[in-house]
Amino acid sequence: MPTNKPRYTVIVDEETLKEIDDFRFNNRFPSRSAATLELIRAGMQALEKKLAKEKQSNPLLSEENHSKK
Repeated sequence: MPTNKPRYTVIVDEETLKEIDDFRFNNRFPSRSAATLELIRAGMQALEKKLAKEKQSNPLLSEENHSKK
C-alpha cells in the first residue's frame, strides 16, 4: 500500500533482526515496520522518562546536557 509518510532504512545485525521479529510475532504486529515503529516509540518514551527522572534528582542538569543534536 503506497504511503506519503517519510521512509528511511535501518541496518541491523542478525540478532537484532531476530529480536524485532520475535517481538513482532509475540505481539501480533502486522508487519516488521509496525513492530519496529512501536519499539522506537517505546524506547523514546523510556528515554524521556529516564532523562526527566535524572533532571528531577539533579536540578543542575539542564536540557542542553542531554541534547545531542
